Amino acid sequence: MVDMEGKKCIGCQKPASLRCPTCIKMSLPDAFFCDQSCFKAFWPIHKTSHTDPSGPYNPWPCFTFTGPLRPSRVSERRPVPDHIPRPDYALHPQGVSLEERQSKSERIIKVLTDEEKEGLKVACKLGRECLNEAARACEPGVTTDELDRVVHEAAIERDCYPSPLGYYKFPKSCCTSVNEVICHGIPDLRKLENGDLCNVDVTVYHRGFHGDLNETFLVGDKVDAESRKLVKVTFECLQQAIAIVKPGVKFREIGNVIQKHANANGFSVVKGYCGHGIHRLFHTAPNVPHYAKNNATGVMKAGNSFTIEPMINAGTFHDEKWPDDWTAVTRDGKRSAQFEQTLLVTDTGCEILTAREGNRPWFMDQIEQKY
Repeated sequence: MVDMEGKKCIGCQKPASLRCPTCIKMSLPDAFFCDQSCFKAFWPIHKTSHTDPSGPYNPWPCFTFTGPLRPSRVSERRPVPDHIPRPDYALHPQGVSLEERQSKSERIIKVLTDEEKEGLKVACKLGRECLNEAARACEPGVTTDELDRVVHEAAIERDCYPSPLGYYKFPKSCCTSVNEVICHGIPDLRKLENGDLCNVDVTVYHRGFHGDLNETFLVGDKVDAESRKLVKVTFECLQQAIAIVKPGVKFREIGNVIQKHANANGFSVVKGYCGHGIHRLFHTAPNVPHYAKNNATGVMKAGNSFTIEPMINAGTFHDEKWPDDWTAVTRDGKRSAQFEQTLLVTDTGCEILTAREGNRPWFMDQIEQKY
């Protein structure tokens, strides 16, 4: 008889009362759950651990993929120590943030106090440190699950909760979006290949504040010229958008700047996903679309904090979603790139809270070293 004392549910981290019977039959490491509802909710992911990891994997045999990328097995959810504070959704069985829902109904674009600004800055600095760790590990032969482990452990070491973990039941601690994946890719056991693009999106929650950022990395030394151009132009789109941020500017203007530069270089702008307000809440007002002639409301004020995170595609802007209900991919299977920063509006412009030292993205180092 296994002692359940101290065991945590792999789904929600509550005290466990059940063991997976299939794991017991197959003599696999124990997987614990709090109750039958959590067991059923996480079964689609957990059951992949019951198959031969070296064998073929096709979770959706009737699904038509838009591009060459295929999913691989997803490892178990990584635990977070009890002493690390959690956002409200981490304690909800469905990963719902009731605080975000309340904020959405109020439609207020928050102006941060001086104390809140400092809290946000710390979270953003720690998020940048975690992403830098992932950047150093992003090489051919490394799985995106390994990148998730790196980010998860880096967050824990800094007393941070990895914000994506459990958010509406997202199973991992960061998003890894490879090649035709636009955003919200789930880290898995697929090994990165020389020539891939890999975006890693990191958000950490520290002492009541979220810091959110991402970068697209060049994997190895065989990324083709068109993909390198896509990454470069995507970063330029972000930089040009940041350059107009200051009090009095309408949020809808950001999309005009981004689409003009993307289209001029032969690329398209994803319309289905946007930037967002961020501070004590992971996602809140304002919405920040990245395409032109959008209907975003609101005017920037000093003390507003939000992300700009353009997703730029080599082909069509249209997106589709894998059956995991998270992974967004390009409809034509062509590649996509993304960069994201968290910004704080100042009296005269803005401060990039998640910038790397010198505001130099990692892909520039990779080009200098390998191309």
